[in-house]
Amino acid sequence: MCNVEPRIVFMGTPEFALPTLERLASHYPLVGVVTQPDRPAGRGRHVVASPVKEFALAEGIPVFQPERLRRVEAVERIRAWAPDVIVVAAYGQILRPSVLEIPRLGVLNVHASLLPRWRGAAPVQAAILAGDTVTGVTIMKMDEGLDTGPIVAKREVPILPGETGGELEARLAEIGAQLLLEVLPDYVAGLIQPQPQPEEGVTLAPRISTEAAGIDWTCPADKLERHVRAFAPAPGAFTTWNGARLKVLRGEAVTGNAKADCPGTVFLWEKYPAVVAGEGALILLQVQMAGKRPMNGDAFVRGRKDLLGAVLSSHRPGE
Repeated sequence: MCNVEPRIVFMGTPEFALPTLERLASHYPLVGVVTQPDRPAGRGRHVVASPVKEFALAEGIPVFQPERLRRVEAVERIRAWAPDVIVVAAYGQILRPSVLEIPRLGVLNVHASLLPRWRGAAPVQAAILAGDTVTGVTIMKMDEGLDTGPIVAKREVPILPGETGGELEARLAEIGAQLLLEVLPDYVAGLIQPQPQPEEGVTLAPRISTEAAGIDWTCPADKLERHVRAFAPAPGAFTTWNGARLKVLRGEAVTGNAKADCPGTVFLWEKYPAVVAGEGALILLQVQMAGKRPMNGDAFVRGRKDLLGAVLSSHRPGE
């Protein structure tokens, strides 16, 4: 029985899930892929398939896209595949006990943090926002809780200076895929016993709304720099200028600014626009007006001199 390759069902949706799916497909027989239904995306709001679906179809792997995984017919569809193990990476729906109990070896999740730190849907953004210097990936056997299941393996990863949420997530996706491939054979063979998560050090990283990316200029500049990094490239940290949304895609904190203007006031720092913060200032290295292409800050301010001296709106949670 140990020499028989396990039947694997993969569940995932966005780019983060792709490296894990690709590695699995190159080493194991995948009997099915479950991903979110096609959704409108982009400026044209055209309906598009998830990256996971596109890869699976190209590889000839059966794809299932239930709107609600909790429905009986959805559960029975997965049960019919008779998986030995289900692997999950950023699927996007909660797995109920009816799904968790299907595979004889359980459900393994590739999670982008060092659990129990940053349980939840946005661990990468949470780690950057908090100023963490290290994060990592955890392979966890899922239970009914929110990322509370026992740990199969962990790998620590440094957060690089200036690294954005998108860049860090891409690195963790590759590292998580490799870690899963390393431990899966021993796990399937019963040589790895998942260990309970420690009770200490639990933090939560709930799903982040687009509005949560709004910039509060009364915060210190170093915090604002982390805010910009965490939400780049999407949904993009933003402020409001002349009634329109202005995204800040890259920024750099500077300290010791002696300007007496109120937070949100724009001034020229060398050739770049900079904004007074609660402490220090944030240099706007790359920005994007709503409906326009991204621009370097120096080029942007040359064409919009009225930006200098303007007071950008602060956005605070709940406002």
